[in-house]
Amino acid sequence: MSHATTLAAPARRRAGDGGDRLFAGLCLGAGILVLLLLGAIILTLFLGGLPAFRAFGAEFLWSTAWSPVEGREKYGALVPIFGTVVSAVLAILVAVPLAFGVAFFLTELAPPWLRRPVGTAIELLAAIPSIIYGMWGLFVLVPLVQQYIQLTLGDALGAIPLVGFLFASNSFAGTSLFSAALVLAIMILPFIAATMRDVFGQVPAVYKESAYGLGCTRWEVMRGVVLPYTRVSVVGGIMLGLGRALGETMAVTFVIGNANRLPTSLFDPSTTIASIVAMEFPESLMGSLKQSSLLALGFLLFVISFIVLAISRLLLRSRLKG
Repeated sequence: MSHATTLAAPARRRAGDGGDRLFAGLCLGAGILVLLLLGAIILTLFLGGLPAFRAFGAEFLWSTAWSPVEGREKYGALVPIFGTVVSAVLAILVAVPLAFGVAFFLTELAPPWLRRPVGTAIELLAAIPSIIYGMWGLFVLVPLVQQYIQLTLGDALGAIPLVGFLFASNSFAGTSLFSAALVLAIMILPFIAATMRDVFGQVPAVYKESAYGLGCTRWEVMRGVVLPYTRVSVVGGIMLGLGRALGETMAVTFVIGNANRLPTSLFDPSTTIASIVAMEFPESLMGSLKQSSLLALGFLLFVISFIVLAISRLLLRSRLKG
């Protein structure tokens, strides 16, 4: 029996080796497929936007023009790029502190019977379609911003030198960069909060118990133990939310105002790359300069997302080395 077992073992290993090779090949193929799909999308957008880049040159990046009049067509990317970046950054500034508070409450303060329902409610926010967020923002959030936030901040902060213009009320429609940022913040909150909650819960209990044994408070344990241990995952969750904010379409289209002009205040209407493509692509003619400009904007959105991701990686690497 011992001899039979010895002979059977190599056969089992050979069969297992074949399965391992097959699995490794499938995984490699899946990874290559993702790269090919990503490369195909980027190449399609670049080739589609090439006529616009050739027609307008580098000026396309900083021009605020958007004139679809036949014979005098001129397009620029500055306004949608500005709206995309500013609305996403404002959303992150609002969402990250709220998400951190939610995660801190769920992992350190909430009683066990409350953690599951609150956590489930946060996760359910991520399942709401973006168009529902947009409709809610238009009919509920925009009137609140118009009546209570815009005028209040304008009166209180509008006279401050150098930064007061950011809160000036140049438009009273309510649809604005600020409204878009609030809707985006609510949309990305569950992604960031869920990531933070999960990684905070993975910190070894002995680390936190040691800090508590030294007399640390909950906040000191969070700041000195939990955050350093989980900072890579926390930044990853924030970048996930930022990527969602940069590419969001329908919700932003409802509440940003869709004005092709450079805003001078947080309460001015504007537009983003995703919203202007959604609004005007169906009206563009196949092969027209307008369609090429919209495809060029899509390519620029890829570039912006890549730059943001690269910066986050560099920041993480420098902090890890430090």
